[in-house]
Amino acid sequence: MARVMNLPPRGADDPEDPADPHGADLPAASSGPEEAAARRGHGLRRDIDLLEALASDEAQNAGGLGVVRLAQLVGREKTQVSRALKALAASGIVERDPDTLEYRLGWRLYSLVARTSQNRLVRMAEPVMHALSSDVEETSHLCVLSDREVLTLLSVSGHSFRVHGWEGRGVPAWQTSAGRVLLADATPDELYVRFGTASTPPIPELWALIQQASRQGYARVSEEFEAGLVGVSAPVRDFRGRVVAAINISAPKSRLGDRLDQAGRTTAKAAARVSALLGWEPRHTPAPRARLT
Repeated sequence: MARVMNLPPRGADDPEDPADPHGADLPAASSGPEEAAARRGHGLRRDIDLLEALASDEAQNAGGLGVVRLAQLVGREKTQVSRALKALAASGIVERDPDTLEYRLGWRLYSLVARTSQNRLVRMAEPVMHALSSDVEETSHLCVLSDREVLTLLSVSGHSFRVHGWEGRGVPAWQTSAGRVLLADATPDELYVRFGTASTPPIPELWALIQQASRQGYARVSEEFEAGLVGVSAPVRDFRGRVVAAINISAPKSRLGDRLDQAGRTTAKAAARVSALLGWEPRHTPAPRARLT
């Protein structure tokens, strides 16, 4: 006669089935597709909770979080969290520091974001730029950093058409207001690595101009890139707070020179609106920046 083993019912505090990394009950053989889908959705929501915790200020400031702290934040058992993190790490969604054993968001998640962020950036920025150009009565440009150059992704006027003269053109980053806000996250050492001795002005002077732009919320240039041309630029930040683009207004000095600072403040407000659309929420004062020595 076969022996019958009496097992206690599985409770909320019991570890999950090793085959289920999310800690959710596996679908019973008699479950229909709707029940199975519901259980998979429950596991996905638990994974999202973990990713939200790893994207928190606490995790970003610490450089990662351990299993114990993550379990506290999401309200789950350590064994459940550990298995879920191992499954996410295997796919590159999170990664584990081999020294501290703490987890952080992984390369694959950022790769997925990067593959869609530029199209989303242009889509979010264009209507804001139309309003900006209409307000300032000058053409606005959406710019990104490409190695040592500033590349224009999009140019719009205050009218209902796009201006293509600057799109796809690259100009030296150190000569433009857009370059100075796009380099806001760079350290002095990174500036030396990027530009070497090619920068005009020299790196110490460029660093000072970048810091000035960061303090006032926008950068301005007057005839530094081209005689008779002036411009202002303000930074666009992504959901992590990193500068990913700049909104620029450039025009002849005869038209814009007398109202350059006013245009800078208006451009900074427009860039802040685009940043908000990309998920940026300024929640704390940035850490003190490195000094140039």
